[in-house]
Amino acid sequence: MRWKHRRRSPKIEDRRRMGPARAGGAGGPALLLRLLPLLLRGRGGKTGMVIVVLLLGASYFGVDLGALLGGTSMTAQTGSAVSRPAARPPAAQQELADFVAVVLADTEDTWHALFQAGGASYQEPTLVLFTHSVKSACGMAGAAVGPFYCPADRKMYIDLSFYDDLRKRHGAPGDFAQAYVIAHEVGHHVQTLLGISAKVHAAKREASKVDANRLSVRQELQADCFAGIWAHHADRTRNLLEQGDVEEALTAAAAIGDDRLQQQGRGHVTPDSFTHGSSAQRVRWFRTGLEAGSVAACDTFAAANL
Repeated sequence: MRWKHRRRSPKIEDRRRMGPARAGGAGGPALLLRLLPLLLRGRGGKTGMVIVVLLLGASYFGVDLGALLGGTSMTAQTGSAVSRPAARPPAAQQELADFVAVVLADTEDTWHALFQAGGASYQEPTLVLFTHSVKSACGMAGAAVGPFYCPADRKMYIDLSFYDDLRKRHGAPGDFAQAYVIAHEVGHHVQTLLGISAKVHAAKREASKVDANRLSVRQELQADCFAGIWAHHADRTRNLLEQGDVEEALTAAAAIGDDRLQQQGRGHVTPDSFTHGSSAQRVRWFRTGLEAGSVAACDTFAAANL
């Protein structure tokens, strides 16, 4: 993939140096700091209780007591949980961060053009980089859930260590396989802008578990198709793809199909529990978007055969 020396999106929110996010009440650290002078007046037998209160409060609110005692200062993220500063990301992961910024920028170019052609305006999402766990408007999430999109804050979230799993555990190496992951999450953002996500969410509230799963599958496959649309335009208008890139993306799509993951994880497959689609379905719909390059071709909800 020809990605170096290309524009990087400014819509990157890097929380990696903050370390794992911690759950806690809003304003908790400030409240605890205000209470410290009063708590520290404890005498005699009360001293132990003061220490316990401080430790419990620090654990719950994510406050670094070392900062209060002259040690490393804590770092606060506006609108998110307080975390301890983490070590600087290694050079290899920093290159990955540059890479995803380029991919995000290229998706912006594609979707701006497509929305403009349809008489609409594309609103760019933000990509949040995190380590281990993160707090979003959709709640707390750990790296184990993989990359995800939160429609409530219109942000995408990824722990870049996921790419190690994609390569080692799922057998899907290559930079275009990594780009496919970002383009898929951008596809969910496009669904939000088009009102598709809201309709699916409303329909799932009235559906049985099995039917809700089937709706999820159609939504995920459409995001795969939208990722294919991006690949189509990235290749034709910006010559981004190199030989073998499409195969990398198709390998990644197949590697994370529900049937393959279930077979690997528990030794059998339960189609009614699928939420993302089978390997064959994911490959088919990515290829559909890649070949057609149009949103109209990606109507998975009207398709009789997925």
